[in-house]
Amino acid sequence: MGTHVIKMPDIGEGIAEVELSVWHVKVGDMVVEDQVLADVMTDKAMVDIPSPVHGKVISLGGEPGEVMAVGSILISIEVEGEGNVKASSQPAPVAQAAKPAPVAAPKVEAVIESKPAAPARPPMVAREADERPLASPAVRKHALDAGIQLRLVRGTGPAGRILHEDLEAYLAQGQSNASSTVTAYAERNDEQQIPVIGMRRKIAQRMQDATQRAAHFSYVEEIDVTAVEELRAHLNEKHGATRGKLTLLPFLVRAMVVALRDFPQINARYDDEAQVITRLGAVHVGVATQSDIGLMVPVVRHAEARSLWDSAAEISRLATAARNGKASRDELSGSTITLTSLGALGGIVSTPVLNLPEVAIVGVNKIVERPMVIKGQIVIRKMMNLSSSFDHRVVDGMDAAQFIQAIRGLLEQPATLFVE
Repeated sequence: MGTHVIKMPDIGEGIAEVELSVWHVKVGDMVVEDQVLADVMTDKAMVDIPSPVHGKVISLGGEPGEVMAVGSILISIEVEGEGNVKASSQPAPVAQAAKPAPVAAPKVEAVIESKPAAPARPPMVAREADERPLASPAVRKHALDAGIQLRLVRGTGPAGRILHEDLEAYLAQGQSNASSTVTAYAERNDEQQIPVIGMRRKIAQRMQDATQRAAHFSYVEEIDVTAVEELRAHLNEKHGATRGKLTLLPFLVRAMVVALRDFPQINARYDDEAQVITRLGAVHVGVATQSDIGLMVPVVRHAEARSLWDSAAEISRLATAARNGKASRDELSGSTITLTSLGALGGIVSTPVLNLPEVAIVGVNKIVERPMVIKGQIVIRKMMNLSSSFDHRVVDGMDAAQFIQAIRGLLEQPATLFVE
């Protein structure tokens, strides 16, 4: 038997270190070639690390949330034959590598002595209230019957999926029925410490960076979307079965594309270190998408060359890839302007944060029916606010207002979206 050591690979783009996001295996597991061992996070995307060999996991090189240098030992696997390290050095990854890092050593020993990994990891995690953790229907029923909130349970399955064993580990810690056994007026003094790791850490860093570096200002305008919603319903009734259903998003993308023709300074990136503004002819629209691992922004490339249905299909494809954690780095980078929407939860107004180095982000609020006065008559119209933010270092307030007004005009008279 030998040891095959897998080092943190060079992911490219000059990246010197990455964050270890999640393990899909534990010490003692048997793995096969091409099985995903771990996910690591770069500045742009989540990357799977597959196994190049068959064998048994004998040590892990880091903990989730740890930032690891490219070339450092990620995992050691016992294999048939000689492996890729000399026999004299085989014990090092197991026994010696844990000494400099006191957190790692107890984990290895605990797992070796008792195979279940749950005792070695905190059984409870915290997710956002509206976050839907990965779990099978059977696990969800098990949790419901036991009174367990799935969002508080750490999943040890692939991509953080919650397993039956995870529920049992949670129950064993005596934390399962805390919320169901106390009355509505019972005094509580419990606390939680939640490490900011993985995608949440990247989101926090990017949001902080954006608000510190850019001179944000927001502009809000209400739009009468009655006509464009009628057009959308008509097109879906006529072509939905053959071309797919249209949401409002492709209409918004089209309106942005047309409006940007007169406002090229808004379809731009600003390199504040080099003090260079790059205006782009191509309109690559980032569409903010909520996923199980946090907010991601897949990019609809060359939106200026896409039809409504082409845009709709691409938005759907990218959103699905992002939510499943399958979006590539290329699909998550290169946007020139971003569109963000919370759908029915969009509220009345918002102040979206710029997706640097872009200089504009268009935010969509929810559609509501309201009485409006038109030509002296009170009529019911479908109204929607656009809450958009701009980088005041690059975009003047008048230009931002005129840009949003152009989008408003296009959506209120939707035939103009297609008049060349």
